[in-house]
Amino acid sequence: MAPEHRGEELGRFLRARRTQTSPQSAGLTPGPGVRRTPGLRREELATLAGVSIDYYTRLERGKETRPSPAVIDALARALQLDDAEHQHLRDLAVRAAHYAPQAAPVPSRTMRPHLKLLLETVRPNPAYIVSRSMDLLAHNPGGLALYAGIADWPAKQRNLARYLFLHPAARGLFPDWDNQIRGCVARLRALAGTDPDAPDLAALVGELLLKSPDFAGLWERYEVTGRKITTKTFQHPQVGNLTLGFQGMALEGTPGHRMGIYTAEPGTPDHDAMLLLDMTARHNESPSSRQKR
Repeated sequence: MAPEHRGEELGRFLRARRTQTSPQSAGLTPGPGVRRTPGLRREELATLAGVSIDYYTRLERGKETRPSPAVIDALARALQLDDAEHQHLRDLAVRAAHYAPQAAPVPSRTMRPHLKLLLETVRPNPAYIVSRSMDLLAHNPGGLALYAGIADWPAKQRNLARYLFLHPAARGLFPDWDNQIRGCVARLRALAGTDPDAPDLAALVGELLLKSPDFAGLWERYEVTGRKITTKTFQHPQVGNLTLGFQGMALEGTPGHRMGIYTAEPGTPDHDAMLLLDMTARHNESPSSRQKR
């Protein structure tokens, strides 16, 4: 890749965060009249970070690929980035300086047998395993049934990000759908920012940009952190409303694969609904689909 293109992703992130940082929050007093630029102007951010406007402009246009750690930290302070955003900015700077033009391998979809057994052992708790791009790789009965309607899609099409934005049942399933999709896009943005050529991410993002205006709008904002979700509420068409605790965890030996497990306190209406979901989902499964899973 030509040097002038190495810093494009770094520039996109800086531009997105700059246009979403208000002068007031940065400690500036806007002058009279209507501002044509949303958020901070380039010269304002350059001043706050202690760099020249020419240097900052080159950074934002992707033409400067070796900003020092001190410059990156100064920009993070001026943009009031949180810890995760600050680290993402550092990662983008490292990638811009050391870009190696090689094709990224497609992560494996292969599931080890004992992981599928683990999904069964946690029943009736809904549980699933996803790839880094949120492909649904394995699940127990409740883990599939919880996402109402996703079973109607072929197995290779089942992806939690695709479900959130493109399945007609998703908006009705999540009362906080707006928060769900923001967190989803932030996760994909963080992944794609440091590995933009990865085929699995590029294909999914390209599809959602084309098919979902909601996704396209959030993608443009370039947020890389979302609300940490410890509980999720569902308005499920089969078992009614239920609020479940959620825990996600990385799996050893399968890079990028994560397990998600939902829980509820025994004896509560939420636990009863979770039990009912597991029983009805198991009953509705065909023998052939059980064997495949």
